[in-house]
Amino acid sequence: MSFKFLEKLSQDFTALLNDKEDYNVIIEVSKDENKESFTAHSAVLRYRSSYFNKELTNIPQNENNVKTIYKPDISAESFNIALRYIYNGIVDLVNVVETKFIFELMILAGELELEELFNKVEIYLIENKDSWLLAHFSLIYHTIFKQNNKFKLLEKFCNNIIAKHPNIIFDAEDFNSLPESTLISTIKRDDLKLEEIKIWDKVIQWGINRNPKLPSKLEEWNNEDFMALKTTLQNCLPYIRYFQISRVDIFKKIKPYMEIFNKQLSDDLLYHLLFPDKPVKSIILPPRSISIPEIPEPLLPQIQEKFSTIITNEHATEISSWIWINRNYTPYSPYRFKLILRGSKDGFDPKIFWKMCHDNSNTVIILKVAGTNEILGGFNPLKWDKTMKENTWMKTKDSFIFSLKNGELQNSILSRVKNEEKAIQYYGSANQTYNGIRFGNDELLMQTFVSNFTLDKESWCNFDKGFDKCYEKRIRKTEGFFSIVDYEVFKVFIN
Repeated sequence: MSFKFLEKLSQDFTALLNDKEDYNVIIEVSKDENKESFTAHSAVLRYRSSYFNKELTNIPQNENNVKTIYKPDISAESFNIALRYIYNGIVDLVNVVETKFIFELMILAGELELEELFNKVEIYLIENKDSWLLAHFSLIYHTIFKQNNKFKLLEKFCNNIIAKHPNIIFDAEDFNSLPESTLISTIKRDDLKLEEIKIWDKVIQWGINRNPKLPSKLEEWNNEDFMALKTTLQNCLPYIRYFQISRVDIFKKIKPYMEIFNKQLSDDLLYHLLFPDKPVKSIILPPRSISIPEIPEPLLPQIQEKFSTIITNEHATEISSWIWINRNYTPYSPYRFKLILRGSKDGFDPKIFWKMCHDNSNTVIILKVAGTNEILGGFNPLKWDKTMKENTWMKTKDSFIFSLKNGELQNSILSRVKNEEKAIQYYGSANQTYNGIRFGNDELLMQTFVSNFTLDKESWCNFDKGFDKCYEKRIRKTEGFFSIVDYEVFKVFIN
């Protein structure tokens, strides 16, 4: 029989941390000129963190037997959470508004070698904040690959995106600054969806950039120049699929750099030019699995442009994550939003909705509610059909409705369909004069009796009919009628 009193132990160690009488360590942190000091106990720090164990060994004591550790570029808020975790094993992120703060906490946990905390926060971000990670992809990607491969799960998260949309990295302005390990982890993938000759071009570009003294004209290179490039690229060259490159490209783009290859590969490539059907001695890597997406431009570059007057790019990536989670698409796949209809541009008559949305599937409808900051909406995977003679219930398990919280994505509300038989209703032609969307049993309804969604309060949200309720939960605190300031309909291209 064993008894565990962990809660009381945690409380006592929290009290010890708050006791300012018996400390022997001071940690000074500073960020943006804001400095703050924390007191702690060396025995607790050393046994809870291998980082502090090493750090305290090398720091001398002052006349009061106190050691001081300086940690610049760390915020007091994040260090306070980390220090309290060291003492009581508790991390409370309920009241944390900004996801960036949680990301910074994970980085700090890695730096302080708090493995348990680091792993938990990394998993939390991927499972709960993937839309934020997508919206800040460049920051995430370049941060994790500067941390000596600590971020195993986030690295996999990023590589899954890059494999499908490699231009995110290969066309980035800072491509040439990629660490070698990052470049290798990308080009070694069998599922990297980029033509082999383009991969070769970018690898050569990266290698040349690492040797700024190389002549700008290739015909001016000498043996030492080629040897310098060969040394730089020696760990990258084995992952190029040379025998999957066309003969024309081998002759035009590969042959000029033959001197950086070993003799066997050089001989085999030349032999392959003359006798493409004959076997060679060099290892032949399999072709990459390349497929052409429906729309080649991913969502992420869309961040640079204003695609909506109602939602932000972070909202778009949040909605994208809800779609792939529900439909079991490739994880973390960025989607592209194409505007079909904007009320303020095309008009607010319900007939316009049915005309412009007809025959479009995978659509997201965004509603800006008048007089509030509310943003409501829904996802319809089915094709809208204006030819219905009567009102008709459409069956789908993939639709959902939502409420977006501007600037506070973690407070957004997602409600998935639970009654597939009454997921969405399409109105018959006679009723299209007054009605637009209807998700569930009036759980999200666009309606007007003056042929303009902005001029009367007839749209409706979250009418709870008990067992007739078709979606999991309310997306609005109070049920009732509202009018619309503006609305948008996007077709979502799913790669």
